[in-house]
Amino acid sequence: MTETHDLKQKATTGVVWTAVQKYSVTIIIFVSDIVLARLLTPYDFGCIEMLAIFMLLSETMVNGGFGAALIQKKKPTQEDYSTIFFWNLGMAALLYLVLFSCAPFIARFYKIPMLSSVLRVQALVLFVYAFNIVQTNQLRKQFRFKALALVTVIANLVALGITILMAYKGFGVWSLVAKNLIAGGLVSLIFWFYIKWRPIWVFSWKSFKELFSFGFYMFLSNLVTSFSAKLQGLLIGKVYNPSTMGYYSKASGTEGHASTTISQILDQVTYPLYAEAQDDLNRLGNIVKRLVLALSYVTFPLMFILLLVAKPMFVLLYTEKWLPSVPYFQVLCIAGLASCLQSVNFHTISAIGKSKVTFVWTIIKRGVGIACMVGGLALFGMKGILAGAVVNAWFAYFVNMGLVSKHIGYKWHRQLWDLFPVLAAAVVCAGLSYLCGRVLHFDMYLDGIVKMLVYAVLYLGWSFAFKPEAFLNFKDIMVPLFSKLKSKKKRK
Repeated sequence: MTETHDLKQKATTGVVWTAVQKYSVTIIIFVSDIVLARLLTPYDFGCIEMLAIFMLLSETMVNGGFGAALIQKKKPTQEDYSTIFFWNLGMAALLYLVLFSCAPFIARFYKIPMLSSVLRVQALVLFVYAFNIVQTNQLRKQFRFKALALVTVIANLVALGITILMAYKGFGVWSLVAKNLIAGGLVSLIFWFYIKWRPIWVFSWKSFKELFSFGFYMFLSNLVTSFSAKLQGLLIGKVYNPSTMGYYSKASGTEGHASTTISQILDQVTYPLYAEAQDDLNRLGNIVKRLVLALSYVTFPLMFILLLVAKPMFVLLYTEKWLPSVPYFQVLCIAGLASCLQSVNFHTISAIGKSKVTFVWTIIKRGVGIACMVGGLALFGMKGILAGAVVNAWFAYFVNMGLVSKHIGYKWHRQLWDLFPVLAAAVVCAGLSYLCGRVLHFDMYLDGIVKMLVYAVLYLGWSFAFKPEAFLNFKDIMVPLFSKLKSKKKRK
């Protein structure tokens, strides 16, 4: 009983501080996007996004799945940590040399010469990333999310200020390159002095093989997922131009903030929590159900509201030069309904040690997604890529849900039935809000405000009138968090 209570306390505190970190960083990035979208051009954003697939694949290879393996292992040793630290640095050096050598060929592939220099500088972030993987995972393993939050927020604030200044002074695409380097570099520097851990001069093949046996399949799964996630950047950049890529990346980034921010907060905390409770499948099943319902209750209405007010929102935030992003964003909101629930199911399976299973099914689901996007581009151009992204998101969710059904016991038909009331309510509220806007004929901004207000009144009215299970789960999760925050304020 005491152990269970201790885990709940750790998880509650972790969610509070992870929420502080995630929402603070999201706000910082959001403000940065608004300011930079006004100072820079879609071409600048497109150039960075065209290189994203190479950077993300390299970052995934540097990690190698060992971060998840260190968290999954109940009592990692100093040899374990040191071995992974030196492995990460070695991989960073190797991959930087590969990217440095391939940069001219990548630039010729896109027919944009400046991308060679951009990639060579941007790739330096691999060393920064490799340097703090162990320290970050130690803090997560120990549920020290307060330290993670404070360091991340401070680093991103400093990076934001420098990036905006560079964009204002006319540095263009180099402003975006500097942002990640500065933020990551500051995090590494602070962690090095803040955390007392230092690697010992040991590389243990025994530790490497033990962690590799779990981390290898996680690494392959993450590699395939990363490739699938950024493939559209490669396709759009090659077939179209950097500006089109910029419009798509702005739509995708804005949608991603909305659909995955809440789930990413919970992922940071629940993955180590899953690992500690991995032997109790009934408990894991209940955790998944509660998280799925709570996430859907918040994210489903959010995605429909954003779909309804996309045009005035983009003009207000980014100016009219970003209007071509609106139809992309609206379609991606449909994918976002599934994206918000994917990781809850996926991380449950990986946390109980089923890394090989997750790898096999990742190959299948991402293979289907890649085929949809490539086929969609060949047949229907940009509309086909967007349709492929939607199919990819929903297929991945159904696969993850099926794995939880098989290995945890929270059956897929039960999960769908639990979600149905929330989805139905979200769709009905969206339809009524849209009809209200069509009838009243307000100007663009007032129309958006009215639709949001009508949606909020209808959705909250449904919640309080019928008290669906998703609403009650959301209250059960949020009330302790607010109580925790209030008690912290009183102690201060």
